[in-house]
Amino acid sequence: MFDRPQIRLGEILGALTYALDLAEGQAAGHALRCCVVGMTLGERLGLGAERRSELYYALLLKDAGCSSNASRVAALLAADDRDVKRALKLTDWSRFPDRARYASQVVAPEAPVPERLRRLAMLARRPGTQRGFTRLRCERGAEIAAGLGFPPATSAAIHALDEHWDGSGHPQGLRREAIPLLARIMCLAQTVDVFMTAVGVDAALAVARRRRGRWFDPALVDLLDAEMLRELPTDAESLEPAVAAHEPSERVVIGDDERVDRVAQAFAEVIDAKSPATAGHSHRVAALVAVAAERLGQPADRDLVRAALLHDIGKLSLSSRILDKPGRLTEPEWIAVRAHPLHTEKLLTRVAPLRSVAAIAAAHHERLDGSGYPLGLSGDELGLPARLLAVADVYEALTAMRPYRAAMAPGAAVAHLRAEARAGRLDGDCVEALAAFAIDPPHNAPTTR
Repeated sequence: MFDRPQIRLGEILGALTYALDLAEGQAAGHALRCCVVGMTLGERLGLGAERRSELYYALLLKDAGCSSNASRVAALLAADDRDVKRALKLTDWSRFPDRARYASQVVAPEAPVPERLRRLAMLARRPGTQRGFTRLRCERGAEIAAGLGFPPATSAAIHALDEHWDGSGHPQGLRREAIPLLARIMCLAQTVDVFMTAVGVDAALAVARRRRGRWFDPALVDLLDAEMLRELPTDAESLEPAVAAHEPSERVVIGDDERVDRVAQAFAEVIDAKSPATAGHSHRVAALVAVAAERLGQPADRDLVRAALLHDIGKLSLSSRILDKPGRLTEPEWIAVRAHPLHTEKLLTRVAPLRSVAAIAAAHHERLDGSGYPLGLSGDELGLPARLLAVADVYEALTAMRPYRAAMAPGAAVAHLRAEARAGRLDGDCVEALAAFAIDPPHNAPTTR
Protein backbone atom coordinates (compact mmCIF):
# COMPACT_ATOMS: atom_id res chain seq x y z
CA MET A 1 0.00 0.00 0.00
CA PHE A 2 1.29 3.46 -0.91
CA ASP A 3 1.64 6.09 1.79
CA ARG A 4 -0.31 9.29 1.29
CA PRO A 5 1.86 12.17 0.07
CA GLN A 6 2.92 14.51 2.84
CA ILE A 7 1.28 17.93 2.82
CA ARG A 8 2.89 20.98 4.33
CA LEU A 9 0.99 22.79 7.07
CA GLY A 10 1.88 26.03 5.29
CA GLU A 11 0.08 24.79 2.18
CA ILE A 12 -3.06 24.04 4.20
CA LEU A 13 -3.08 27.38 6.00
CA GLY A 14 -2.19 29.23 2.81
CA ALA A 15 -5.21 27.77 1.02
CA LEU A 16 -7.47 28.75 3.92
CA THR A 17 -6.27 32.37 3.82
CA TYR A 18 -8.65 32.88 0.90
CA ALA A 19 -11.48 32.59 3.46
CA LEU A 20 -9.84 35.26 5.61
CA ASP A 21 -9.47 37.50 2.54
CA LEU A 22 -13.23 37.25 2.01
CA ALA A 23 -13.94 38.24 5.61
CA GLU A 24 -11.56 41.21 5.35
CA GLY A 25 -13.05 42.43 2.08
CA GLN A 26 -9.70 41.95 0.35
CA ALA A 27 -8.89 40.75 -3.14
CA ALA A 28 -8.27 37.01 -3.34
CA GLY A 29 -4.67 36.15 -2.50
CA HIS A 30 -4.12 39.16 -0.24
CA ALA A 31 -2.61 37.20 2.66
CA LEU A 32 -0.45 35.14 0.31
CA ARG A 33 0.92 38.24 -1.40
CA CYS A 34 1.65 39.75 2.01
CA CYS A 35 3.50 36.54 2.85
CA VAL A 36 5.76 36.82 -0.19
CA VAL A 37 6.48 40.52 0.44
CA GLY A 38 7.06 40.00 4.16
CA MET A 39 9.27 36.95 3.71
CA THR A 40 11.33 38.76 1.07
CA LEU A 41 11.91 41.57 3.56
CA GLY A 42 12.86 39.04 6.24
CA GLU A 43 15.35 37.43 3.87
CA ARG A 44 16.85 40.78 2.94
CA LEU A 45 17.28 41.49 6.65
CA GLY A 46 19.21 38.25 7.00
CA LEU A 47 16.85 36.65 9.51
CA GLY A 48 17.76 33.09 10.49
CA ALA A 49 15.62 30.07 9.68
CA GLU A 50 13.83 30.01 13.05
CA ARG A 51 12.84 33.68 12.86
CA ARG A 52 11.75 33.34 9.24
CA SER A 53 9.58 30.36 10.18
CA GLU A 54 7.94 32.41 12.94
CA LEU A 55 7.35 35.20 10.43
CA TYR A 56 6.03 32.82 7.78
CA TYR A 57 3.20 31.49 9.92
CA ALA A 58 2.44 34.91 11.40
CA LEU A 59 1.92 36.25 7.88
CA LEU A 60 -0.38 33.36 6.94
CA LEU A 61 -2.43 33.81 10.12
CA LYS A 62 -2.33 37.60 10.40
CA ASP A 63 -6.09 37.85 9.75
CA ALA A 64 -7.17 34.86 11.87
CA GLY A 65 -8.99 37.19 14.26
CA CYS A 66 -10.80 39.03 11.46
CA SER A 67 -14.29 37.76 12.23
CA SER A 68 -14.19 38.51 15.96
CA ASN A 69 -15.10 42.19 15.55
CA ALA A 70 -17.17 41.96 12.36
CA SER A 71 -20.59 41.98 14.00
CA ARG A 72 -19.75 44.92 16.27
CA VAL A 73 -18.25 46.91 13.41
CA ALA A 74 -21.35 46.36 11.26
CA ALA A 75 -23.76 47.22 14.07
CA LEU A 76 -21.99 50.34 15.30
CA LEU A 77 -21.27 51.79 11.86
CA ALA A 78 -24.50 50.53 10.22
CA ALA A 79 -22.39 49.34 7.31
CA ASP A 80 -21.07 46.22 5.61
CA ASP A 81 -18.12 45.17 7.78
CA ARG A 82 -16.15 44.03 4.73
CA ASP A 83 -16.46 47.47 3.10
CA VAL A 84 -15.47 49.16 6.37
CA LYS A 85 -12.37 47.02 6.75
CA ARG A 86 -11.31 47.35 3.13
CA ALA A 87 -11.57 51.14 3.27
CA LEU A 88 -9.73 51.30 6.58
CA LYS A 89 -6.65 49.61 5.14
CA LEU A 90 -6.50 52.34 2.49
CA THR A 91 -6.74 55.15 5.07
CA ASP A 92 -4.01 56.89 7.06
CA TRP A 93 -6.13 56.61 10.19
CA SER A 94 -3.40 58.04 12.44
CA ARG A 95 -4.23 61.50 10.98
CA PHE A 96 -7.48 63.18 11.94
CA PRO A 97 -8.43 64.63 8.50
CA ASP A 98 -8.03 61.23 6.86
CA ARG A 99 -9.87 59.52 9.70
CA ALA A 100 -12.76 62.00 9.46
CA ARG A 101 -12.96 61.57 5.69
CA TYR A 102 -12.99 57.81 6.11
CA ALA A 103 -15.80 57.93 8.68
CA SER A 104 -17.91 60.19 6.47
CA GLN A 105 -17.59 57.66 3.64
CA VAL A 106 -18.23 54.38 5.46
CA VAL A 107 -20.63 55.15 8.32
CA ALA A 108 -24.29 54.30 7.61
CA PRO A 109 -23.93 54.82 3.84
CA GLU A 110 -27.56 53.92 3.13
CA ALA A 111 -29.12 55.81 6.03
CA PRO A 112 -30.83 59.22 5.83
CA VAL A 113 -28.56 62.20 6.48
CA PRO A 114 -29.80 62.84 10.06
CA GLU A 115 -29.07 59.23 11.03
CA ARG A 116 -25.62 59.39 9.49
CA LEU A 117 -24.85 62.60 11.35
CA ARG A 118 -26.07 61.08 14.61
CA ARG A 119 -23.79 58.08 14.24
CA LEU A 120 -20.82 60.25 13.25
CA ALA A 121 -21.36 62.42 16.33
CA MET A 122 -21.56 59.32 18.52
CA LEU A 123 -18.28 57.99 17.12
CA ALA A 124 -16.60 61.35 17.67
CA ARG A 125 -17.52 61.08 21.36
CA ARG A 126 -15.98 57.60 21.52
CA PRO A 127 -12.39 58.01 20.28
CA GLY A 128 -11.32 54.62 21.61
CA THR A 129 -13.74 52.65 19.43
CA GLN A 130 -11.24 51.71 16.74
CA ARG A 131 -8.61 50.77 19.29
CA GLY A 132 -11.14 48.43 20.91
CA PHE A 133 -12.00 46.80 17.60
CA THR A 134 -8.32 46.33 16.81
CA ARG A 135 -7.58 44.88 20.24
CA LEU A 136 -10.36 42.34 19.88
CA ARG A 137 -9.17 41.29 16.45
CA CYS A 138 -5.48 41.09 17.34
CA GLU A 139 -6.00 39.28 20.63
CA ARG A 140 -8.19 36.67 18.98
CA GLY A 141 -5.77 36.15 16.11
CA ALA A 142 -2.88 35.71 18.54
CA GLU A 143 -4.91 33.20 20.57
CA ILE A 144 -5.68 31.14 17.46
CA ALA A 145 -2.01 31.02 16.49
CA ALA A 146 -1.06 29.94 20.01
CA GLY A 147 -3.79 27.32 20.02
CA LEU A 148 -2.37 25.84 16.83
CA GLY A 149 0.95 25.38 18.58
CA PHE A 150 2.96 28.18 17.01
CA PRO A 151 5.71 29.84 19.06
CA PRO A 152 5.12 32.98 21.16
CA ALA A 153 6.92 35.16 18.59
CA THR A 154 4.29 34.28 15.97
CA SER A 155 1.41 35.14 18.29
CA ALA A 156 3.13 38.36 19.42
CA ALA A 157 3.58 39.48 15.81
CA ILE A 158 -0.12 38.96 15.06
CA HIS A 159 -1.09 40.82 18.23
CA ALA A 160 1.06 43.83 17.24
CA LEU A 161 0.17 43.83 13.52
CA ASP A 162 -1.39 47.32 13.63
CA GLU A 163 1.20 49.06 15.80
CA HIS A 164 3.04 52.00 14.20
CA TRP A 165 6.67 53.08 14.44
CA ASP A 166 5.72 56.48 15.92
CA GLY A 167 3.35 55.04 18.55
CA SER A 168 0.13 56.04 16.77
CA GLY A 169 -0.98 52.45 16.14
CA HIS A 170 -3.20 49.98 17.98
CA PRO A 171 -3.93 48.24 20.25
CA GLN A 172 -1.18 49.26 22.71
CA GLY A 173 0.45 52.28 21.08
CA LEU A 174 3.88 50.64 21.04
CA ARG A 175 6.77 52.65 19.54
CA ARG A 176 9.88 51.85 17.56
CA GLU A 177 11.80 48.74 18.72
CA ALA A 178 9.14 48.01 21.35
CA ILE A 179 7.09 46.72 18.40
CA PRO A 180 8.20 43.15 17.58
CA LEU A 181 10.31 43.12 14.43
CA LEU A 182 8.06 40.53 12.80
CA ALA A 183 5.01 42.76 13.38
CA ARG A 184 6.83 45.72 11.82
CA ILE A 185 7.50 43.61 8.73
CA MET A 186 3.89 42.45 8.56
CA CYS A 187 2.41 45.94 8.90
CA LEU A 188 4.51 47.18 6.00
CA ALA A 189 3.80 44.12 3.82
CA GLN A 190 0.06 44.42 4.44
CA THR A 191 -0.12 48.11 3.57
CA VAL A 192 2.00 47.66 0.46
CA ASP A 193 -0.26 44.90 -0.84
CA VAL A 194 -3.57 46.71 -0.33
CA PHE A 195 -2.31 49.82 -2.11
CA MET A 196 -0.55 47.84 -4.82
CA THR A 197 -3.77 45.92 -5.51
CA ALA A 198 -5.91 49.06 -5.44
CA VAL A 199 -3.77 51.61 -7.26
CA GLY A 200 -0.55 49.98 -8.44
CA VAL A 201 3.08 49.44 -7.52
CA ASP A 202 4.30 53.03 -7.80
CA ALA A 203 1.49 54.34 -5.59
CA ALA A 204 2.15 51.59 -3.02
CA LEU A 205 5.83 52.54 -2.85
CA ALA A 206 4.91 56.20 -2.52
CA VAL A 207 2.63 55.42 0.44
CA ALA A 208 5.35 53.35 2.13
CA ARG A 209 7.88 56.15 1.74
CA ARG A 210 5.41 58.81 2.85
CA ARG A 211 4.69 56.86 6.04
CA ARG A 212 8.37 56.01 6.62
CA GLY A 213 9.22 56.93 10.19
CA ARG A 214 5.52 57.27 11.11
CA TRP A 215 3.84 53.94 10.44
CA PHE A 216 6.88 52.01 9.35
CA ASP A 217 10.38 51.20 10.50
CA PRO A 218 12.57 53.31 8.15
CA ALA A 219 15.08 50.50 7.73
CA LEU A 220 12.35 48.20 6.40
CA VAL A 221 10.99 50.77 3.95
CA ASP A 222 14.51 51.18 2.59
CA LEU A 223 14.53 47.47 1.67
CA LEU A 224 11.50 47.87 -0.59
CA ASP A 225 11.87 48.42 -4.31
CA ALA A 226 9.65 48.37 -7.37
CA GLU A 227 11.30 45.29 -8.84
CA MET A 228 10.35 43.19 -5.80
CA LEU A 229 6.71 44.22 -6.10
CA ARG A 230 6.45 43.93 -9.87
CA GLU A 231 7.76 40.36 -9.69
CA LEU A 232 5.04 39.40 -7.21
CA PRO A 233 2.77 36.70 -8.73
CA THR A 234 -0.89 37.62 -9.04
CA ASP A 235 -2.58 34.33 -10.03
CA ALA A 236 -3.10 31.47 -7.57
CA GLU A 237 -1.21 28.99 -9.73
CA SER A 238 1.96 31.06 -9.42
CA LEU A 239 1.33 32.67 -6.04
CA GLU A 240 0.96 29.49 -3.98
CA PRO A 241 4.28 27.97 -5.14
CA ALA A 242 5.94 31.34 -4.52
CA VAL A 243 4.70 31.32 -0.93
CA ALA A 244 5.91 27.75 -0.44
CA ALA A 245 9.36 28.67 -1.76
CA HIS A 246 9.79 31.18 1.08
CA GLU A 247 9.23 28.68 3.89
CA PRO A 248 12.65 27.81 5.40
CA SER A 249 13.36 24.31 4.12
CA GLU A 250 14.85 23.21 7.43
CA ARG A 251 11.74 24.33 9.36
CA VAL A 252 8.95 22.83 7.21
CA VAL A 253 6.01 21.56 9.28
CA ILE A 254 4.00 18.62 7.91
CA GLY A 255 0.22 18.82 8.08
CA ASP A 256 -0.55 15.36 9.50
CA ASP A 257 -4.07 14.29 10.47
CA GLU A 258 -3.81 15.69 13.98
CA ARG A 259 -2.70 19.10 12.72
CA VAL A 260 -5.45 19.18 10.08
CA ASP A 261 -7.99 18.44 12.81
CA ARG A 262 -6.64 21.32 14.90
CA VAL A 263 -6.80 23.65 11.92
CA ALA A 264 -10.41 22.62 11.22
CA GLN A 265 -11.35 23.30 14.84
CA ALA A 266 -9.57 26.67 14.80
CA PHE A 267 -11.29 27.78 11.60
CA ALA A 268 -14.65 26.62 12.96
CA GLU A 269 -14.10 29.22 15.69
CA VAL A 270 -13.23 31.85 13.08
CA ILE A 271 -16.46 31.03 11.23
CA ASP A 272 -18.70 31.11 14.29
CA ALA A 273 -17.20 34.39 15.57
CA LYS A 274 -18.69 36.17 12.56
CA SER A 275 -22.03 36.53 14.39
CA PRO A 276 -22.93 36.32 18.10
CA ALA A 277 -25.89 34.16 17.11
CA THR A 278 -23.63 31.40 15.75
CA ALA A 279 -21.15 31.15 18.64
CA GLY A 280 -20.25 27.46 18.98
CA HIS A 281 -22.55 26.42 16.13
CA SER A 282 -19.98 24.51 14.07
CA HIS A 283 -18.55 22.54 17.00
CA ARG A 284 -22.05 21.60 18.17
CA VAL A 285 -23.04 20.46 14.66
CA ALA A 286 -19.89 18.33 14.52
CA ALA A 287 -20.73 16.74 17.88
CA LEU A 288 -24.31 16.05 16.79
CA VAL A 289 -23.18 14.50 13.52
CA ALA A 290 -20.75 12.27 15.37
CA VAL A 291 -23.34 10.90 17.83
CA ALA A 292 -26.02 10.46 15.16
CA ALA A 293 -23.61 8.53 12.96
CA GLU A 294 -22.71 6.31 15.92
CA ARG A 295 -26.39 5.51 16.54
CA LEU A 296 -26.73 4.54 12.89
CA GLY A 297 -23.84 2.13 13.26
CA GLN A 298 -21.61 4.35 11.14
CA PRO A 299 -19.00 5.80 13.52
CA ALA A 300 -18.12 9.28 12.34
CA ASP A 301 -14.77 9.38 10.60
CA ARG A 302 -12.44 12.36 10.41
CA ASP A 303 -13.86 13.52 7.09
CA LEU A 304 -17.42 13.78 8.40
CA VAL A 305 -16.35 15.73 11.49
CA ARG A 306 -14.18 18.06 9.39
CA ALA A 307 -17.07 18.67 6.98
CA ALA A 308 -19.30 19.55 9.92
CA LEU A 309 -16.73 21.88 11.47
CA LEU A 310 -16.20 23.77 8.21
CA HIS A 311 -19.61 23.59 6.53
CA ASP A 312 -20.26 27.32 7.05
CA ILE A 313 -16.85 28.65 6.04
CA GLY A 314 -18.56 30.24 3.04
CA LYS A 315 -20.44 32.54 5.44
CA LEU A 316 -17.24 34.53 5.82
CA SER A 317 -18.17 35.95 2.41
CA LEU A 318 -21.33 37.52 3.87
CA SER A 319 -21.79 40.89 5.50
CA SER A 320 -22.57 40.74 9.21
CA ARG A 321 -25.43 43.10 8.38
CA ILE A 322 -27.07 40.12 6.68
CA LEU A 323 -26.12 37.49 9.26
CA ASP A 324 -27.34 39.62 12.18
CA LYS A 325 -30.42 41.09 10.50
CA PRO A 326 -33.50 40.69 12.74
CA GLY A 327 -36.05 41.15 9.94
CA ARG A 328 -36.84 39.62 6.59
CA LEU A 329 -34.00 39.52 4.08
CA THR A 330 -34.26 41.40 0.81
CA GLU A 331 -34.02 39.42 -2.41
CA PRO A 332 -30.34 40.40 -3.01
CA GLU A 333 -29.52 39.46 0.59
CA TRP A 334 -31.25 36.10 0.21
CA ILE A 335 -29.36 35.43 -3.02
CA ALA A 336 -26.10 36.11 -1.18
CA VAL A 337 -27.06 33.75 1.65
CA ARG A 338 -28.00 30.99 -0.78
CA ALA A 339 -24.58 31.29 -2.40
CA HIS A 340 -22.59 30.67 0.77
CA PRO A 341 -22.40 26.87 0.31
CA LEU A 342 -20.83 27.47 -3.11
CA HIS A 343 -18.13 29.52 -1.39
CA THR A 344 -17.71 26.70 1.12
CA GLU A 345 -17.07 24.17 -1.64
CA LYS A 346 -14.72 26.46 -3.53
CA LEU A 347 -12.69 27.27 -0.42
CA LEU A 348 -12.40 23.69 0.83
CA THR A 349 -11.51 22.40 -2.63
CA ARG A 350 -8.37 24.54 -2.42
CA VAL A 351 -7.20 22.61 0.66
CA ALA A 352 -5.68 19.26 -0.32
CA PRO A 353 -6.71 17.21 2.75
CA LEU A 354 -10.20 18.75 2.73
CA ARG A 355 -11.09 18.28 -0.94
CA SER A 356 -12.82 15.00 -0.15
CA VAL A 357 -15.24 16.78 2.22
CA ALA A 358 -15.92 19.91 0.16
CA ALA A 359 -19.05 18.60 -1.56
CA ILE A 360 -20.44 17.13 1.68
CA ALA A 361 -19.89 20.39 3.57
CA ALA A 362 -21.48 22.39 0.75
CA ALA A 363 -24.62 20.21 0.74
CA HIS A 364 -25.85 21.08 4.24
CA HIS A 365 -28.79 23.09 2.86
CA GLU A 366 -29.75 20.54 0.20
CA ARG A 367 -32.95 18.53 0.74
CA LEU A 368 -34.02 15.04 -0.38
CA ASP A 369 -36.94 16.38 -2.40
CA GLY A 370 -34.74 18.82 -4.33
CA SER A 371 -36.10 21.90 -2.57
CA GLY A 372 -32.80 22.89 -0.99
CA TYR A 373 -29.95 25.05 -2.18
CA PRO A 374 -27.63 25.93 -3.82
CA LEU A 375 -27.82 23.11 -6.41
CA GLY A 376 -31.22 21.53 -5.75
CA LEU A 377 -29.70 18.07 -5.24
CA SER A 378 -32.08 15.26 -4.32
CA GLY A 379 -32.41 11.59 -3.43
CA ASP A 380 -29.40 9.44 -4.22
CA GLU A 381 -27.35 12.55 -5.04
CA LEU A 382 -27.13 13.04 -1.27
CA GLY A 383 -25.21 10.34 0.59
CA LEU A 384 -25.46 9.52 4.27
CA PRO A 385 -22.80 12.05 5.39
CA ALA A 386 -24.62 14.92 3.64
CA ARG A 387 -27.97 13.76 5.06
CA LEU A 388 -26.58 13.59 8.59
CA LEU A 389 -25.00 17.01 8.28
CA ALA A 390 -28.25 18.56 7.03
CA VAL A 391 -30.22 17.17 9.98
CA ALA A 392 -27.63 18.23 12.56
CA ASP A 393 -27.38 21.71 11.07
CA VAL A 394 -31.14 22.24 11.18
CA TYR A 395 -31.47 20.95 14.74
CA GLU A 396 -28.61 23.07 16.08
CA ALA A 397 -29.94 26.19 14.34
CA LEU A 398 -33.46 25.66 15.67
CA THR A 399 -32.28 25.22 19.26
CA ALA A 400 -30.09 28.33 19.20
CA MET A 401 -31.19 31.95 19.50
CA ARG A 402 -31.23 33.85 16.23
CA PRO A 403 -31.74 37.59 15.59
CA TYR A 404 -35.08 36.88 13.94
CA ARG A 405 -36.52 34.29 16.42
CA ALA A 406 -36.19 32.67 19.82
CA ALA A 407 -34.54 29.30 20.38
CA MET A 408 -36.74 26.20 20.24
CA ALA A 409 -36.83 23.62 23.01
CA PRO A 410 -35.23 20.27 22.00
CA GLY A 411 -38.60 18.52 21.84
CA ALA A 412 -40.10 21.14 19.56
CA ALA A 413 -37.02 21.06 17.32
CA VAL A 414 -37.25 17.27 17.03
CA ALA A 415 -40.94 17.57 16.14
CA HIS A 416 -39.99 19.98 13.37
CA LEU A 417 -37.33 17.58 12.07
CA ARG A 418 -39.82 14.73 12.03
CA ALA A 419 -42.30 16.84 10.08
CA GLU A 420 -39.56 17.64 7.56
CA ALA A 421 -38.79 13.92 7.26
CA ARG A 422 -42.46 13.05 6.67
CA ALA A 423 -42.56 15.71 3.96
CA GLY A 424 -39.60 14.02 2.26
CA ARG A 425 -37.10 16.81 2.84
CA LEU A 426 -34.88 15.24 5.53
CA ASP A 427 -33.75 11.64 6.01
CA GLY A 428 -36.00 9.95 8.59
CA ASP A 429 -33.35 7.54 9.88
CA CYS A 430 -30.93 10.41 10.43
CA VAL A 431 -33.64 12.40 12.22
CA GLU A 432 -34.41 9.52 14.59
CA ALA A 433 -30.72 8.89 15.27
CA LEU A 434 -30.29 12.49 16.31
CA ALA A 435 -33.62 12.62 18.14
CA ALA A 436 -32.65 9.73 20.42
CA PHE A 437 -29.68 11.75 21.63
CA ALA A 438 -31.35 15.16 21.61
CA ILE A 439 -34.31 14.15 23.77
CA ASP A 440 -32.32 12.07 26.27
CA PRO A 441 -28.64 13.08 26.03
CA PRO A 442 -26.13 11.07 28.06
CA HIS A 443 -24.02 12.77 30.69
CA ASN A 444 -20.90 12.18 28.58
CA ALA A 445 -22.16 14.22 25.61
CA PRO A 446 -19.66 14.27 22.73
CA THR A 447 -17.43 17.16 21.87
CA THR A 448 -15.05 17.90 19.00
CA ARG A 449 -12.85 20.27 20.99
